[in-house]
Amino acid sequence: MTMVKKFTLIDLFAGAGGFSCAARASGFKILAAVENDFHASETYRKNFIFHKKPQPLLFSQDINKLAPEKIMEQIEKKFKSTTVDVVVGGPPCQGFSKHRHKDSGVDDPRNLLLIRYFEYIHTIAPKFFIVENVSGLLSSRHAKYLNKFYELANENGYILKAPVILDAKNYGVPQNRKRVFILGYRKDISLSANFQWPPIPTHYAPNSSQVRKENKQPWISAQSVFALPIAPDDPNKIGMQHTDDLIKVFASTPVNGGSRFESNRNLPCHQTHKGHNDVYGRICIDRPGPTMTTGCTNPSKGRFLHPFENHGISVRHAARFQTFPDDFFFSGGIIAASRQIGNAVPVRLGEIILNTIKQELVMQGVKL
Repeated sequence: MTMVKKFTLIDLFAGAGGFSCAARASGFKILAAVENDFHASETYRKNFIFHKKPQPLLFSQDINKLAPEKIMEQIEKKFKSTTVDVVVGGPPCQGFSKHRHKDSGVDDPRNLLLIRYFEYIHTIAPKFFIVENVSGLLSSRHAKYLNKFYELANENGYILKAPVILDAKNYGVPQNRKRVFILGYRKDISLSANFQWPPIPTHYAPNSSQVRKENKQPWISAQSVFALPIAPDDPNKIGMQHTDDLIKVFASTPVNGGSRFESNRNLPCHQTHKGHNDVYGRICIDRPGPTMTTGCTNPSKGRFLHPFENHGISVRHAARFQTFPDDFFFSGGIIAASRQIGNAVPVRLGEIILNTIKQELVMQGVKL
């Protein structure tokens, strides 16, 4: 039987490896990943390198100080090829967040990482690339960064599709999560007539005509996250330790969707800042869960209180909301793990995006 090559992928700003997990499930060969955070790098090593084959290269370095040429040299040395089909990555999004006060995110140094991302694209020259970020990237106050990104792409032989906002719940993820995705491809590629971007949703509102009349699948509710017990020996079966007073507050919060207003958890900060309506609220299992943020295991950061029990959700619950498999291990303790989970691309959504590109690569006549 003739062996054929898999499509190849590089994961920039890889974090814990949400996109890499999706790539592995979609049959891509991961050549390399770049991630500067110590705990996220440890997570990546444990899930993608230790006792795994093939083993991608991991560069645990500041991407601003790491030359893309070095990565390509190491890839050629290890894999005997520099052909890269797809590059994925989500530059740190805090500078683009809508939750920054007034114009505090404007000219945040992290915004320049979007431009650094394209400097890598220029050197690597993949056939396709994907950028993922928060919807705040499309704000007018950040237009100069996005416009520069498009300008660089055009000058360097790439066509970029218009940014699209995808909600993960429309693709089988049990979570409301809206993020921006930008697809780029080389100008020497003529997309096939059947290429579909953005990907067609796979799940719809339960009362929609797609579900009622077309037999489409309804959104996945949070029930799927809590339906199965967590293994007793799961190292990520960890959650916050709460004070007795706070546990009493949680106990007075109605189960399955109760809010802090019903338990009279009203602090001074809740009165002076907007956006605090959901803090200390219980997750409702009857609909998709809240967006998993970097504070997803802390009930004071959002609607992250267990639906029925009097504590916040565990790291494993949060990972399930992001559709990570239960055998995926997060390093660094609860704070570090929560940050990694909140920053990740939902695995199931990543699979749909990469499978869309994979199908186009097949149509382009690239061998698997």
